[in-house]
Amino acid sequence: MITLIRKLLSCPVAVFGGITLVSVFALAAALYSEVALDLEPCILCIYQRIPFVIGALFGIIGLALRKKAKVVNWILAALGVNFLINSGIAFYHTGVEQKWWVSAVEGCAVPNFGDSEPQSILEDILSAPTAACSEIPWQDPIIGLSMANYNVVLCFGIALACALSLIIRRKADA
Repeated sequence: MITLIRKLLSCPVAVFGGITLVSVFALAAALYSEVALDLEPCILCIYQRIPFVIGALFGIIGLALRKKAKVVNWILAALGVNFLINSGIAFYHTGVEQKWWVSAVEGCAVPNFGDSEPQSILEDILSAPTAACSEIPWQDPIIGLSMANYNVVLCFGIALACALSLIIRRKADA
């Protein structure tokens, strides 16, 4: 089993392909929860999506440049930092949800820009319901974890995979 994990982590196609797939799936799940489940994201939810966009883009770039060992290593390092930061944002959001601390952006909402007319956009901004960062819009019915809780684990796991891949690749190059 450890041999298989090492083999996967040393293969740029597997690592970058996996990161791209997970990033796209996470973004699709967030959009699904908004559209189908009618869950309104807070600003911290939106901030947690940005590293997944970066992850998908860098994953695609990594796939395209997989033959260049130094570039692959730099992209792996950047992706590791990217997802470690996202794990930190998700942990911060978890702390806000659990009332461990108060958010610096408490009460912020994401406006819906349904119309392109300036008057309609202004009305949408002014009448947008606020999604408080301290409210948990969805919890796992079995374990009771929120989406932010899952994001802490997911992003930390991806960051760890990037770090291990980098270590394995460097040992193989030495």
